[in-house]
Amino acid sequence: MTARARLRASIRQQRTALSDAEHQLHADQLYQHLVPHKLFQRSRRIAGFIANDGEIDPQPLLNHALERGYHCFLPVLNQLHGNRLWFAPLRDDTPLASNRYGIPEPPLFPPQPTPAWSIDLVLTPLVAFDQLGGRIGMGGGFYDRTFNHPKRSLNRQRPFLLGLAHAFQQVDRVELNPWDVMLDGIATEEGITLFQKPS
Repeated sequence: MTARARLRASIRQQRTALSDAEHQLHADQLYQHLVPHKLFQRSRRIAGFIANDGEIDPQPLLNHALERGYHCFLPVLNQLHGNRLWFAPLRDDTPLASNRYGIPEPPLFPPQPTPAWSIDLVLTPLVAFDQLGGRIGMGGGFYDRTFNHPKRSLNRQRPFLLGLAHAFQQVDRVELNPWDVMLDGIATEEGITLFQKPS
């Protein structure tokens, strides 16, 4: 097992060991930090995710955004286009079905998927992060392939990739691969750190 695989396994174990009360507390604290933040306030097109495997839960944030008329989206696995993510609109009545990893997602068709670059803020799941914006995901590479595009390489910060995590998921340093996409910021139950200024 590689060092990255050992780290991934260790943090996943810590996440799933959290009690339901701890998960709820962290989700509530995340909400309190992020909702009044200008990054969230200025975003009108927000992509989130359905918490899985002990991830910190962004559902309160998405509910808040929907109530205020923001356009919200969830990722959909797309194996036909290089294992990238597509994004489908999320509404109160959006049907969800489990993908091959057992994670609920909207149907891809209909509606037509939303281009990733058209989203203002992407709430990004992760397993580990560092204070420079390095990220380790679950190992599928979906977010890296999806957001490793020319618009970001030209320092255009749309979408803004904000990692969501429990604070204990921070590590000293993430050993990056050439294809890894850096986070623009990180939000945990303890607060928010931005690595890039929102555009």
